[in-house]
Amino acid sequence: MYKTLPTGVKSSITRSISKIFEAYMADIEWDEERFNLEDFVKVWKDYIENRAAWYEKVPLEVKLSPEFHEEVANKMNQIIDKILNEPPSEDQIARIEIMQESMDTHFDYSCRAEAAFVETKLKAMKN
Repeated sequence: MYKTLPTGVKSSITRSISKIFEAYMADIEWDEERFNLEDFVKVWKDYIENRAAWYEKVPLEVKLSPEFHEEVANKMNQIIDKILNEPPSEDQIARIEIMQESMDTHFDYSCRAEAAFVETKLKAMKN
């Protein structure tokens, strides 16, 4: 069912999964111990029902299909896996290390998205 959706809708779903996952992780400050799948799913559900423009473009029979939900869950797992396994860029690492050294802090980060969060946090701490 997911595969039958227009390319633009599928792209929007992909972008929204990334956006919501990264926003959720920022809300919990990328603390893996605070990650709660049920909470993330609630945030996702609220987003798609109230703010995602693509949601209205998905036919009701597709939305009601367990197959569609399974396919979206699989897509979600793929996207989250990709986010978590994308290493920080050399530029990110350099910027973060310079800031941490000057501020005498030590924040761990393991992926590009988490590095972006840490960099934003460090910049906010500077100001």
